[in-house]
Amino acid sequence: MRRKLVAGNWKMHGLKADLPEVAAIAAAARAKPRVDVALCLPFTLIEAGVGAGGGMPVGAQDLHEADKGAHTGCISGPMLIEAGASVVIVGHSERRGDQHETSHDAWAKAAAAHRHGLNVILCCGETEVERDAGRAERIVQSQIEKSLPEGASGDWLTLAYEPRWAIGTGKTPTLEDIAAIHAIARAKLRSMVGDAADGIRILYGGSVTGANAAAILAVDNVDGALVGGASLSAEKFVPIIEAAASL
Repeated sequence: MRRKLVAGNWKMHGLKADLPEVAAIAAAARAKPRVDVALCLPFTLIEAGVGAGGGMPVGAQDLHEADKGAHTGCISGPMLIEAGASVVIVGHSERRGDQHETSHDAWAKAAAAHRHGLNVILCCGETEVERDAGRAERIVQSQIEKSLPEGASGDWLTLAYEPRWAIGTGKTPTLEDIAAIHAIARAKLRSMVGDAADGIRILYGGSVTGANAAAILAVDNVDGALVGGASLSAEKFVPIIEAAASL
């Protein structure tokens, strides 16, 4: 049985003054050992976050596919490792949308992260226009096909389905819609990596809160949550961890 994973994505939030929230979340995670918990922080907080986290996995929200080079403003896998990161998000919808990253970019970044021993949370998901046009399933299948690196397994890779229109909007798909996409994602993984697909966790992301977490996490093939705004404080994030632990 796949363990639940609740991963927080702080996005462009967080200063050293916010480290007590990291410590509080880590303490709550230690109290719920049946659930895996991780926080992906801004680059500037990773090293300090590792210290505050007391062993809780801390990671990054992106990396460059190259190990080093003339890539102004970018960060590499070795830099993340040196800072203490153990996990990294790639292909997040905000990077696909705002930075115009492609599935090929996500593939290259995921492969680079794995090469350096980082665990990967690989994101996929449709826009509202694509969903309204009845293309959600095809978009997710295509993104997985083009983004999944060779040798993908649950030992280091997690998939996250996050409909772009549900991120930070308060909107969520129906439980039936979530179940349908997660089933399709599982089937796509199985067609690509065979039995290894059964070990790959698939998270749901998009306006997850303490109020809706238990219902979402109980859906078939939902192995956890990728949480944005609610992960910024222990008060809002811990109830999601507790919901995962209750299942």
